[in-house]
Amino acid sequence: MIDQYQNDVLDLLVTCPKGIEQLLEEELVQLGASPGKTTVAGIYVSASQETAYRLCLWSRLANRVIVILQRASMVDTAAQLLRAVTGVPWAGHIAPGKSLAVDFHGRSEHIRHTRFGAQTVKDGVVDAMTLAGVERPQVDTRSPDVRLYAHLHRNNLTLGIDLSGESLHRRGYRLEVGHAPLKENLAAALLVRAGWQARIKDDEPLIDPLCGAGTLLIEAALMAADQAPNLNRRRFGFHGWAYHQPAVWEQLQREAQARASIGRKRCRNVLFGFDQSPAALSAAKANAMRAGIPALINFHGQGVAQLERPEGLASESALLITNPPYGERLGELPELVGLYAALGEKAKALFPGWTLAVFTGNPDLGHRLGLRAHKQYALKNGPLDAKLLLMEIGADTAYRTSAHSADSHATSTSDDTPSQAVESSLQQASSDNAQMFANRLKKNQKRLKKWLKQSGESCYRLYDADMPEFALAIDVYADRVHVQEYMPPRSVNPAQAQKRLFDALEVLPHALEVDASRIYVKQRERQAGKSQYQKRDASGERFEVQEGPARLWVNLRDYLDTGLFLDHRPVRRLLGERAQGKRFLNLFCYTASATVHAALGGASDSVSVDMSNTYLSWAQDNFALNGLDPSRHRVIRDDCFKWLETASTQFDLIFMDPPTFSNSKKMRDTLDIQRDHPQLVRLAMARLMPEGTLVFSNNQRRFELDSTLREEFAVEDISAKTFDPDFQRRHNLHHVFLLRHRESS
Repeated sequence: MIDQYQNDVLDLLVTCPKGIEQLLEEELVQLGASPGKTTVAGIYVSASQETAYRLCLWSRLANRVIVILQRASMVDTAAQLLRAVTGVPWAGHIAPGKSLAVDFHGRSEHIRHTRFGAQTVKDGVVDAMTLAGVERPQVDTRSPDVRLYAHLHRNNLTLGIDLSGESLHRRGYRLEVGHAPLKENLAAALLVRAGWQARIKDDEPLIDPLCGAGTLLIEAALMAADQAPNLNRRRFGFHGWAYHQPAVWEQLQREAQARASIGRKRCRNVLFGFDQSPAALSAAKANAMRAGIPALINFHGQGVAQLERPEGLASESALLITNPPYGERLGELPELVGLYAALGEKAKALFPGWTLAVFTGNPDLGHRLGLRAHKQYALKNGPLDAKLLLMEIGADTAYRTSAHSADSHATSTSDDTPSQAVESSLQQASSDNAQMFANRLKKNQKRLKKWLKQSGESCYRLYDADMPEFALAIDVYADRVHVQEYMPPRSVNPAQAQKRLFDALEVLPHALEVDASRIYVKQRERQAGKSQYQKRDASGERFEVQEGPARLWVNLRDYLDTGLFLDHRPVRRLLGERAQGKRFLNLFCYTASATVHAALGGASDSVSVDMSNTYLSWAQDNFALNGLDPSRHRVIRDDCFKWLETASTQFDLIFMDPPTFSNSKKMRDTLDIQRDHPQLVRLAMARLMPEGTLVFSNNQRRFELDSTLREEFAVEDISAKTFDPDFQRRHNLHHVFLLRHRESS
């Protein structure tokens, strides 16, 4: 091993983000290394020590440069791992008094935890150095002098020393990252794929219309200025390596500094970054300053909708590249659909002849650009699958990309995608459907206008899958819109369903004259147990709405349901009308909006029962909002079955709206409303005063009231009377019954 270093020949493993191995191999050749086998997210190479240093300094794509010291097979147990590690002459690589850390990756049948693997490797190193009579190293996981690399895969072990120390993507300039930062070496890979290096020679400009913290722009500027990406880094892993050659490293640094000085002066490329966030622009400017290239980038505070071509920029060919938000959560889509569409429109209007490069983790959003991708590259952005879409901006490309474009690393659309005429036809059909959808929204608004004016209601259903192409429920909450996408049947192509959703979201802001940021989207599936009550987000974003005399809190973001079931509005109104002087019980109370109506209608006191602490707290907030006395209007956390079996209090008016099904762990048994409603109704009727009324409601579409209940009690089905004009399309949405004791009927 020592002879190997005296001959100045190193076996290296150079790692990188998944998907850019080919680009890394080309870069390694340019930097003087000799690539060998390519593996997932890495390439084995042979190189001199000087070249290894050059890779650390100049590679724009690598994560780590590792000197391989040992390769061993048949490593499964801790003892076998320890034996392989102690076989390396560590005393020649780690000088006395130096600290170390071990990065262990992989597992075997007997080595199942990386921490255990790292500990075993450390023990082997210490044993080897002790046997060699050298002072044992200390462990420092934060800032070690030497960082060891250990990878175990299919019982094959690779051991080495990480010459990088910290991952090479951390250039040191990005202390202020902004939101969802793009790693520096991935940004560099996107630029290479987009052909930026060739454009540098032609003095072409570059624009990022959604620059965020400026990573794409800074990496582009470093390339244009011929500045080594890690020129400003103070320390690398090789600084603590016993074989480090300071003179070789210092010479490489001097050469790089000279090239950067000349490159910044000669650079003729103009770079522009736009973003509407003052915080993002501030971070981008600070990052550019630390990178040493602030003069090469012009930053402007401007959103995509306000984007203009920079004054005096006459280039007929250049690069427009950006990494817009992806919309990882469904609720983020309303703004993003409009953002992508606006980006495409601006690109076509302002930059004909340019290339648009969009890196997105949601290719379906990429289709909203209205441009055809002539190349696509599949990449990873951390754990997310993503694509770089390359589009030539011109009059002949102003139509949407195909939803069935190939998923290969790089594909030309000329052979395997629909023709321009076909795509234009598809786009026209999509546009026609979207216009029909917009027309239906306006028609529904017109139909409800008189009722809304008379009733004063501000929360209502505007659309409920009126058109089969758009399987959505759209509810208006004052100045906000809540959109629920019904889960499409398996017979519907998911890509087509997604496209229709995006068509709808693109239309909604204009049709309803509402800002996209005030549109909230969720997907409604068949619910099991209490999943309709489970949290989807944790924004805490709630606001007040008015329903008749009641003021109520709603939350459109965090849960599948909003805190207010709009279809039960007439039932709540009925309870308020009948509550004067009554003792009121609300079972399965949810956020107790029905209790608020009863209390405001004059109920003398009330009890509201539910199992959820979250919704009982919400109920108490609703009580406080309406100035209700908590000593007279109580909430109880309990299983309604259990509470009814043990309660002794009688009530004049009871409202019971149980879920269709629940298997909550807090319940004694599962609840199936069709099966269990006779027992539940009888328990509730046992708590009802002789002259009282039970209002029993549920949302089981095919619900049938048990015939024995009609024999025991006076039953009136009032379902047909409990639908306001906004819900009259779905008369089976809920069922409502009034039950009384027969002697009082």
